[in-house]
Amino acid sequence: MDRYLTVADVSASARRLVARYPGAGRLRRVGTSRAGRPLEMLSVGHGPHHVLVVARPHPDEPVGAGTALALAERVARGGRTAATDPALVTWDIVLCLDPDGAALSEGIEEATAGPAPSLEHYFRSAFRPVAAEQPEWAPIVPRHLPESQALFDLIDTHRPVLQCSLHGIEAGGTFVQLTDALPGLAVPFHTAAADLSVPVQHGTFDALYWENPAPGVHVLPPPEGTGRLAAGSENIGRSTWCAPQRYGGVTAIVEVPLWASALADDPSPHPDAVRALRGLSRLVRDGGEQVTAVLDKARGLLPPAEESAPRRVLEWMADGLYDLVADSWEPLARQAAEGSEPLTASQVCALDVVARRQPLRAAGLLLRLLSASDDPAAPALHDELHALFTAWCADFAQALTLRWVPVRDQVDLQSRTVLAAAECAVRAAHR
Repeated sequence: MDRYLTVADVSASARRLVARYPGAGRLRRVGTSRAGRPLEMLSVGHGPHHVLVVARPHPDEPVGAGTALALAERVARGGRTAATDPALVTWDIVLCLDPDGAALSEGIEEATAGPAPSLEHYFRSAFRPVAAEQPEWAPIVPRHLPESQALFDLIDTHRPVLQCSLHGIEAGGTFVQLTDALPGLAVPFHTAAADLSVPVQHGTFDALYWENPAPGVHVLPPPEGTGRLAAGSENIGRSTWCAPQRYGGVTAIVEVPLWASALADDPSPHPDAVRALRGLSRLVRDGGEQVTAVLDKARGLLPPAEESAPRRVLEWMADGLYDLVADSWEPLARQAAEGSEPLTASQVCALDVVARRQPLRAAGLLLRLLSASDDPAAPALHDELHALFTAWCADFAQALTLRWVPVRDQVDLQSRTVLAAAECAVRAAHR
């Protein structure tokens, strides 16, 4: 596999798998998206314990499509482990949780095909909706989406011992976030990463305040944990991630990088974390201001927000998101200055990725809208923004010494991690 799979690719491959393994797999529609697209689920096995796999929860993270099929193929063939025993476990695999968003990321598969795709190609084709339109995250806002409800319904029906949400991060290292501890996961996870030469992310922006029992493994603190407010996840219990806890299940959010950075795997103290954090705050603010300045001049050329999901993202980001991200790091800078919470090189690397990707996400979307506009003023604005965009991409790649991780390796790492997590969860449930 040398490229990501489209939603159509995955659906067609799932049908072929069902035909190839008669009686082993079932493909059915489990819901309908806001725009009327089908939500499809491939079930393999017929055991009493259920493992729920959710692919493509974010449309700009396409690795999960390939992982979903690799897992289905592995289970359909049968195996010697508890997790792949079809008489013991049923694997329910949602092939794409956000098909509407994926339709707006069409082109990401071609843009990242080949041995060495560029950040420019990726960010010009990637689309991520506003938080209120992300099925996993919308319940926190709170916002009711049919995709979220379909997932809640599956969880309530099948009561999975494990839910695995398949994610991909633009750059850095691999890591796993858990809603509860999964003893035994760390060793096979680290082994898979080492075998594929993918760095493990020692500390991540998503879980700086979570429990960290092993490198790259983060466990959600209890509801009364004081650190959760600082992590910005005080309402995370409303999300689809935490729903399996009602039935004693665990969720694993499995992240693999598109581009790897050796800095992600450096747990040594950062030599000047305060200066670095304040520099990153300026970076995200300045980049956001520059994109917003072009947006201000382009608004009259763009489709209205109610008709355009990319326009809604741009307005959402311009309405304080850059400042929100930068401000969230001020407590870290204060703690580092006081010496109470020293930051590592890997933690600063994780924040560096966030600082750089926010303006790039916005710039990529705005460039796309300007390219589609037939207004005579659009080309000049496009060229103005494109100059910034290419410079930011080059700086991103150079500052973090990025190395593309082949798609097959991303899929292999994510599949092995999911299988290891399932083995831990099934064994615990089968005791």
